[in-house]
Amino acid sequence: MKSDAIKKGLERAPHRALLYATGIPRSEMNKPFIGVATSFTDIIPGHTGMRDLERFIEKGVHTGGGYPFFFGVPGICDGIAMGHKGMHYSLASRELIADMVESIAEAHQLDGLVLLTNCDKITPGMLMAAARVNIPAIVVTAGPMMSGNLRGKRLSFVNDSFEAIGKFKKGLLNKDQLSEIEMCACPGTGSCQGMYTANTMACVTEALGMSLPGCATALAVSAEKRRIAFESGARIVELVKKKITPGKIMTSKAFENAILMDMTLGGSTNTVLHIPAIAHEAGVELPLELFDKISKKTPHICDMLPGGVNYMEDLHFAGGIPAVMKRLKKRINNIMTVSGKKTHAIADAAEIMNGDVIRPLNKAHHKEGGIAVLKGNIAPDGAVVKQTAVNKKMMKFKGKARVFDSEEAAMKAIMANKIKAGDIVVIRYEGPKGGPGMREMLSPTAAISGMGLGNSVALLTDGRFSGGTRGPCIGHISPEAMEGGPIGIVRNGDIIAIDILNRKIDLVISKKEMENRFKTFKPIKPKIKKGWLSRYAKLVTSASTGAVMKA
Repeated sequence: MKSDAIKKGLERAPHRALLYATGIPRSEMNKPFIGVATSFTDIIPGHTGMRDLERFIEKGVHTGGGYPFFFGVPGICDGIAMGHKGMHYSLASRELIADMVESIAEAHQLDGLVLLTNCDKITPGMLMAAARVNIPAIVVTAGPMMSGNLRGKRLSFVNDSFEAIGKFKKGLLNKDQLSEIEMCACPGTGSCQGMYTANTMACVTEALGMSLPGCATALAVSAEKRRIAFESGARIVELVKKKITPGKIMTSKAFENAILMDMTLGGSTNTVLHIPAIAHEAGVELPLELFDKISKKTPHICDMLPGGVNYMEDLHFAGGIPAVMKRLKKRINNIMTVSGKKTHAIADAAEIMNGDVIRPLNKAHHKEGGIAVLKGNIAPDGAVVKQTAVNKKMMKFKGKARVFDSEEAAMKAIMANKIKAGDIVVIRYEGPKGGPGMREMLSPTAAISGMGLGNSVALLTDGRFSGGTRGPCIGHISPEAMEGGPIGIVRNGDIIAIDILNRKIDLVISKKEMENRFKTFKPIKPKIKKGWLSRYAKLVTSASTGAVMKA
């Protein structure tokens, strides 16, 4: 066992003394040492229930014949961090989490890892660490939140509370109605109720083979989630004994399955950052174009929030990810998972409980998957859009640019009713370097939708969007403005042409005019000049490569 390096031999007497100081009995010293990385915190609803799940993981590890050691990693709630300085830290925290899990696992020579996670950057950060250290690992995502309810109407936190801001501004809601939504949108623990980034990453993790069947969709409050936590704790010991490492599971074919699942669910555009970053750590090359290639041949069969109508609880009760795999069996690669079962066996054992929530391929909501990759003279290295959340009449759109050098400036104009039908809001210097940290633009996109402009105004940015964004919102414009990308030379009044069907996005100016603008173009000075974010900005790479850190 790897942990023998800290507990066997004469030279390790001092190490054993320290281990005994933790309370570990002699009888447990020869068992596999299992690290349980937990992102429990009191400030994120998706994580407040983790203390309970930690108990069941611990029971499972002991039952399986291992000895667990718990350690914490930080968690940031994108919803709470949204729309202010805090969002700079969200994407950057993914790298911190990966580094912290690596540090603890290697420093203490752990034999295996259980990764207890839930929200947006925490799940990919933990998976990046698992790929990097390559010791047996299993992921437990803590589960979705139940839908909210207000006078018999189901509520989703992201769609209902963020878009309520725009509705209030337009006079469609009064103060008391806004207050009621605040109180009812989030009824308790769990990740946000739709196919937003946290839940998309949970589904991707299950499709990737790194969590047990049913884990992604089992509700945070359920006894089923407790049982999955217990079974995961027991299973990690078996993975250690059989030397089944993430490198044997997270193969190129597994990543293809993960992208396939993302596309058929209509998942968050943030996966275009996270899946390549995980693949990078696993030593798997994953070009941006692969997302578009898979999307073009993958039908969108689950109509999930934010663009659709179904909640995570609906997907779970319809059969969850195993049932989606059943629909896709002829398309998914038959690969090994942490459960010990291959994907085709999981699909065979699944039952589709609701054929409308998980539709047959020939009755898909859209013939293509959720994400489209666009290219053109404004985004030569690519840009992404959640095409399944865009109204048909906005799939092809020309408009006048309204240019802002920060999210705050754009939000101020939106709330002052200065954005009109036919405008294209351009928000730049919000990329990985320029932000820094590539802030999500949920506040402006939700405000635009809430004000009734979702089908007449487009938004594009070198930043990114929440999994809750819907409408013609194009993010990850690469290269970003801070790297000298073409988005930096866009001027107010310029015409921008968007053609999602043909995967094109262009600034409608002559080649000569573009060359002349570049001659005088200089990116703005860094917005943040000290601390972790300053270091991050110097080392982070483009969104088109997953915004990974330079080695």
